[in-house]
Amino acid sequence: MAGTTDSGDGRRGNPWRMAVWGIAALLLLLPLFAMQFTDEVAWDLADFAIFGAMLFCACGTYELAARATGNKAYRAAVGIALAAAFILVWMNLAVGIIGNEENPANLMYGGVLAVGVIGAIIARFQPHGMGRAMVATALAQALVAVIAMIAGLGYTFVLTGVFVALWLISARLFLNAAREQAHAGAAP
Repeated sequence: MAGTTDSGDGRRGNPWRMAVWGIAALLLLLPLFAMQFTDEVAWDLADFAIFGAMLFCACGTYELAARATGNKAYRAAVGIALAAAFILVWMNLAVGIIGNEENPANLMYGGVLAVGVIGAIIARFQPHGMGRAMVATALAQALVAVIAMIAGLGYTFVLTGVFVALWLISARLFLNAAREQAHAGAAP
């Protein structure tokens, strides 16, 4: 079966993908652990359900990408893009990036994610098009910061810089994957 490996001892599966799911489980348990020692973390069932659903979606999407290709650059690009999207959504839900989590200006970050998702669909998840989609996502992220600054909603340039860097690193890795794919196709 494509996407699985046999390690020789009868176990099947990719240890990196297993690590992704294991880390997700640990991340889900971390707030529960913190709640035992501090009142600063006060999650209810809905918080755990939302965080669990977000982790499941991110890890499931990575799992699909990992099964679809053996290209390490593509997998890394997907991982970085998913991590950036996950952190962007979580920060917005938890505390908000522009002001607090109730500030409607934070909805602009949904547009950033929409650019990435729509770009990926248009690109049919092919590496070259995915690289372009991630560049467009980085530009959308920067545009949100510029709009927030012009509207006097606050400066988010350092955080924006981190997200723009993540989107651009992902874009570069997708373009590397496209180059590797082209070389593999040209090889006899």
